[in-house]
Amino acid sequence: MRQDAVTLQRFYASPLGNAASRILSAKLIDLWGDANNLSLLGLGYAMPVLDTFGDHPSRSVAAVPFDHGPVHWDPTGRGNAAVSVGDLRLPFPDGMFDRVIVLHGLEETGDPRAYLREVWRVMSPEGRIVLAAANRAGLWARATRTPFGQGRPWSRAQLMNLLSIGLFQVTASSSALYMPPVSTGIVTAAAEGWDAIGRLITPGLGGVVLVEAVKRLYASPGGGAVAPVVERARIAKPATGTGRERH
Repeated sequence: MRQDAVTLQRFYASPLGNAASRILSAKLIDLWGDANNLSLLGLGYAMPVLDTFGDHPSRSVAAVPFDHGPVHWDPTGRGNAAVSVGDLRLPFPDGMFDRVIVLHGLEETGDPRAYLREVWRVMSPEGRIVLAAANRAGLWARATRTPFGQGRPWSRAQLMNLLSIGLFQVTASSSALYMPPVSTGIVTAAAEGWDAIGRLITPGLGGVVLVEAVKRLYASPGGGAVAPVVERARIAKPATGTGRERH
């Protein structure tokens, strides 16, 4: 059973939720820059991170599961909207979106493979997707008072395997939310500091795992190997151009 929209809205309006959206948004900006003139799709409950792109994309659509209930979102720019959708059938034509972010989507879907197969359908050739899911090994997966403590948590290896099976080529991965999942000023005000320290000391224990992949149009013979993985995405400045930094 999925969380309701009111609970999610309240969390992201709180200091802890605001800090979480800042950290996750920085990861996406690092990967995709400002997404200028690209078509964006947010699945699950992705409005907090879609907002960070403002009116740079040509289109931003928040596709929210029916089970969440009514959602209020007031985006800027033409072609932006929030729509209610089912997990296994999206009301969009083939190849519509250049970038897709899944946040609070995988953890509570009943059929992850079918879910991802439908996402693949609506992505453009060479389109890129980021799966952001609660980390099975992190503290946030145990914090039941937050949205990340609901449903099934994932490991980095599980997300990479799911993407590879679903005809995606993994291009980067990262962890985020190293701060404790508690809403106190000393924690939320220093969220970026917690992440910087956490990546150095406990790189695999971030509360959220993010994996980016590119849509493939055919399966490689023998299944193929995934692309090199970035342990962490840069936060200092947005990425430019189409190249990928590898460590």
